[in-house]
Amino acid sequence: MPPRTVHRLGAAAVLAATLVGTAACAVGPERATPAGAAPAVSTAAPTASAGAPSASPARVPTTLAFTARTLDGTAFSAAALAGRPVVLWFWAPWCATCASQAWTVAEIAPTYRDTVPIVGVAGLGQQQAMKDFVTEFDLAGTPQLDDRAGTLWRRFKVAEQSTFVIVDRDGRVVHQGFLDGEALTRQVETLARG
Repeated sequence: MPPRTVHRLGAAAVLAATLVGTAACAVGPERATPAGAAPAVSTAAPTASAGAPSASPARVPTTLAFTARTLDGTAFSAAALAGRPVVLWFWAPWCATCASQAWTVAEIAPTYRDTVPIVGVAGLGQQQAMKDFVTEFDLAGTPQLDDRAGTLWRRFKVAEQSTFVIVDRDGRVVHQGFLDGEALTRQVETLARG
């Protein structure tokens, strides 16, 4: 077996063992913003782009009227996603449930990048741990926002990780909560057809 496959199998075994002891990751004392947290995320009308532009300029709903920085420091504007359904995935680098879902996100995100973008919103951890998580689970091809300050978590009223917020093409939140890999895949496939 290639080394990467062996590494993934080992990581999967560790995750499985961790998940047996934990039904879900609850937000605990780690919720406090760590020292050196990222600067606040602007909710003003964004000007930078993120991802592929939609076929025609779409009205930017309030839901997507925010900007942020990715974990690698790139400017991100959710306005560029207007007119398409969007999946926001709120995760923490130490969360076993998030790690198990990362495999599904890494698998389906490239397929639906232009029709149903998946955007990670990393919080509740240190930046290096977040970057390591992205590397470990091959998530570099999917935008991963640095939300150490918790601005987007508060904006979307996310109280625990892993939480998926699904925004339809009109900017309405149509799902907020937990999704396992199969449910996430079904939701994204349905949105892509709609």
